[in-house]
Amino acid sequence: MSYPQQTRGNRAPSSVSTLLLSILCLISKPSNAQSSSPEFACDITRNPSLAGYGFCNTGLKAEARVTDLVGRLTLEEKIGFLVSKATGVSRLGIPDYNWWSEALHGVSDVGGGSNFTGPVPGATSFPQVILTAASFNLSLFQAIGKVVSTEARAMYNVGAAGLTFWSPNVNIFRDPRWGRGQETPGEDPTLTSKYAVAYVKGLQGTDGGDPNRLKVAACCKHYTAYDVDNWKGVHRYTFNSVVNQQDMDDTFQPPFRSCVVNGNVASVMCSYNQVNGKPTCADPDLLSGVIRVRLIYFFGVYVIRYIVSDCDSVEVMYASQYYTKTPEEAVAKSMLAGLDLNCDHFTGQHAMAAVKAGLVNESDVDTAISNNFATLMRLGFFNGDPKKQPYGNLGPQDVCTGENQELAREAARQGIVLLKNSNGSLPFLPSAIKTLAVIGPNANVTDTMIGNYHGVPCKYTTPLQGLVETVSATYQRGCPNVACTEADIDSATSLAASADAVVLVMGTDLSIEREDHDRLDLLLPGKQQQLVTEVAKAAKGPVVLVIMSGGGLDVTFAKNDKKITSIMWVGFPGQAGGLAIADVIFGRHNPSGKLPTTWYPQSYVEKLPMSNMNMRPDNSTGYPGRTYRFYTGETVYAFGDGISYTQFNHRHIKAPRLVSLGLDASHPCRSSKCQSLDAVGPYCGKAFEVQLRVRNAGNREGSHTVFMFMSPPAVHRSPVKHLLAFEKVRPGMKEKTVVRFEVDVCKDLSVVDETGKRKIALGKHVLHVGSLKYSLYITI
Repeated sequence: MSYPQQTRGNRAPSSVSTLLLSILCLISKPSNAQSSSPEFACDITRNPSLAGYGFCNTGLKAEARVTDLVGRLTLEEKIGFLVSKATGVSRLGIPDYNWWSEALHGVSDVGGGSNFTGPVPGATSFPQVILTAASFNLSLFQAIGKVVSTEARAMYNVGAAGLTFWSPNVNIFRDPRWGRGQETPGEDPTLTSKYAVAYVKGLQGTDGGDPNRLKVAACCKHYTAYDVDNWKGVHRYTFNSVVNQQDMDDTFQPPFRSCVVNGNVASVMCSYNQVNGKPTCADPDLLSGVIRVRLIYFFGVYVIRYIVSDCDSVEVMYASQYYTKTPEEAVAKSMLAGLDLNCDHFTGQHAMAAVKAGLVNESDVDTAISNNFATLMRLGFFNGDPKKQPYGNLGPQDVCTGENQELAREAARQGIVLLKNSNGSLPFLPSAIKTLAVIGPNANVTDTMIGNYHGVPCKYTTPLQGLVETVSATYQRGCPNVACTEADIDSATSLAASADAVVLVMGTDLSIEREDHDRLDLLLPGKQQQLVTEVAKAAKGPVVLVIMSGGGLDVTFAKNDKKITSIMWVGFPGQAGGLAIADVIFGRHNPSGKLPTTWYPQSYVEKLPMSNMNMRPDNSTGYPGRTYRFYTGETVYAFGDGISYTQFNHRHIKAPRLVSLGLDASHPCRSSKCQSLDAVGPYCGKAFEVQLRVRNAGNREGSHTVFMFMSPPAVHRSPVKHLLAFEKVRPGMKEKTVVRFEVDVCKDLSVVDETGKRKIALGKHVLHVGSLKYSLYITI
């Protein structure tokens, strides 16, 4: 049962909230507690004899330092460095090190490598990734990564964090029921790839730009074709992801390829699942073959990176998948496949026996730990006192700064997606609203706003708190929680009937969608839909439905309800979510977010099991296909949907009508009709520019994402359309700006054929920008 509470100005909604806010305000300020220091290797001041060790000699090349270090270790000591909680070697001045830290959308305490129990009680908590991705703003992605790495280094300097962070998650959000989709940039390979590169560069990039040094080490996960956690008895530990080669190379692999080739990421994490019958952490083709052979060269420079298992994937392949008969075989198969580090303990327990049994050689152990040590060398772990190194001046005063917290607010603002706004109902004019009704189980939440893999935020501003900073409001939960098995409809409708406007904050939380828990449907949980409908019916003024969730929901009822004037999706908006929501509702920010996923009707998921990995439709079975690239059925909202308080027009300025590949006379396609050509050869140097003029035709400033999609010829079961490029622009009122896209013929106008090879499709290609369509032809 909920009871109305009157709130005014900046007053907190309850005495409990007052106490909570007081505590959080205290922890949001830099602590004056005595700063501790991390334990560090090569502490020559404390132990001068270490100066004679090559691995402590910063004048040597990293490879020589690693070789020197490995040569000084016993086999038992080496095995201690194969696991995430690495055992130090006191005789060599090497401390223990916990590799497992997380930084999905801020420094997290998941894994234990980082903590908030000492001089740094909290860190900036940005929106969950799915909402940040909705901004389609590459500079924002990188800026967040840079802030997170700065806070991480500041925490490391006082012994509160590690240097290796197992983020970002770059899996494709293939099915809307996936509980971990919230951690990803969405369903599109282009967006996910660009997000991955920008965020990795933000985390890893040093001020000097030296690729041999790292600010912190990022990790792209979970490799690969991983997007089922726990659905109707199908569990990630035992799931065999059956993926054809076309879908693998066209959909699942591009983000990882971009991480390695363009992002120069320090690490890749293999996943729990099997792919086509092999555990990913024991598949030499995926690990050594792809990561180490096909992708390891970064602009012609050999870059050592380590491969880590998910926790504890090596044990899972033995104990849950029964892929090996003994623990030692599991350890051996993973190491020989290319795995360097086992998150958790299993490899450390069984590696010695695997060596003694002849399943692996000590040289294989040497190879694995050498990759691990090389990463630590790039991080400066073996360079002595962190406070005497780059970033050594960072400390608690550099965490939760006002600037960092403002970026969290800005990220949430940029990601919020306005999906419906009948008759220009929003933005609200504060002076016109004497009474605002705020209703819903997510209206006054804190932890819900930050999703999973979070740390301790600097502070929280709930949606209710954000709104009452502008107008007076009366609050009703409506439901005791998001499950909403019962709803206080009478109290909620009575409140709505007396208010000038209503804001309903509904949706999900981690009880509905999270790691190890997938959804079964796409509906608002419990009686939420009934509550929303009845409140809208009773309301005398405009009604705004705010949806807080990771994945999409079937809100067709609200889309079609004329009494519900506006719909906003706010993802899980981070610590400043309430401020950002209020900024959009009251017009201090013009919304510019676009959906990074397709929102399907409930009937969609009733047609296909979550475990079917096929991306393309199958007309013979009625299988509808997945994501906007292949699905042609009914949607609630489409990928890229999102409206503004102003209007933007597009006009084509420049693009070719014909692109000739210039094949020589002896080419076989000169004498026979070819539908496509291999995307290799001299014509791969061809590129052209597309120019567009974007005009803000309205009376407000606003940002706008310009999408350029392409529909290729219907060959090789190609996508209906796919995203080539996007750019965020901000023209002022009535202003125009020119957007230029460079189109590479082989990279951008190719498709993946049935065998996984890239092909240039000959014939008519259609470029889409907004409502514009432009045809160009590729000929031989």
